[in-house]
Parts: sequence; structure tokens; C-alpha cells
Amino acid sequence: MATPSVQQLPLADIHLPQAPSFWPLAWGWWVLFAVVIFAIAVVVTLIRRKKHADAAQKEALQKLSLITEEQGLPALNTLLKQAALSYYSRTIVAPLTGEAWLAFLDNQLPVKYCGFSELKSVWLSGSFSNTPLSSDDFQQCKTMTKTWLKHALPPRKLPMMTQKESSNV
Repeated sequence: MATPSVQQLPLADIHLPQAPSFWPLAWGWWVLFAVVIFAIAVVVTLIRRKKHADAAQKEALQKLSLITEEQGLPALNTLLKQAALSYYSRTIVAPLTGEAWLAFLDNQLPVKYCGFSELKSVWLSGSFSNTPLSSDDFQQCKTMTKTWLKHALPPRKLPMMTQKESSNV
């Protein structure tokens, strides 16, 4: 008996199944997407908070660069007070004057940058006197102001009693 050839056999073509679809996704992929979206939202929120917290400091440093010796120490003191009011409660900062104000400024700085109390006589005489400061004294005070704006703002951690009451003040 002769064997039939392949062309003579009644065979049907092999139909391959469709390739598996990636849709619908498995639940693990949905969890991964949710975690990634949450992480992106957290990062964006932290960046916005940092930018908002640094806004008053940046503005104060720009204003400081515009203060001249003719404007004197009252302009520096006013700038420091405005910057402090941007971060601390008005009930804490507003009543401070003289030595208490200088002590507050020093307390907000890291120890290695403190110096307002050392220049106490210059700050107190320059704030309440019509006599202008010497150029050296003014530059020292301006340098201390810049140091305070750079290193004390924004505060790292605020004690509960010194936090601002609201952001609209």
C-alpha cells in the first residue's frame, strides 16, 4: 500500500491563538500607577511649599541689596522686622525693640552666625540717633542683616507658640 502524500491528507491549517493583550491590566499595575501618582503629588507639594517658604526670604534679600548707607540703620531694622513678621507670629515679633529685638534675632541664628548682641551699641545708637553711622559700622550691620536673612529664614522648626496664626496676615 502506498503512503499518501501530505497534499492528499485532509488536514486543516493550524490557527494560532491571538497574542495575549496587555489590557485589562492586572491589579499590581494599578497599585504601581497609584503609588507613582501619589509620589509625584507629594514631590510637587513639597516643592511648592519650599518655594512659598523661600519667597519672603528672596524678596528681603533683593530689598537688602537696594538699601544704601544714606537710608541708614532704620531701613535695615525695618527690613528685618518685615522679614521676621513673614515667618513668625505678630504677637511675638511686633512688640520687640531694643535689646529684646537683638536677642530675638540672635536666637534665630545658628550659634556660629550670632553677632547682633556684639554690635548692640551700634544697632541701638544707629536706630535712635540722627547721627549717621560710619561706613564700616553700616557695612557690619548690613552684613549681619544679610547673614540673618540667609541663615535664620525660613525657620527650620517653629515652636508652637511662635507659629503664624494664618498665612493671610
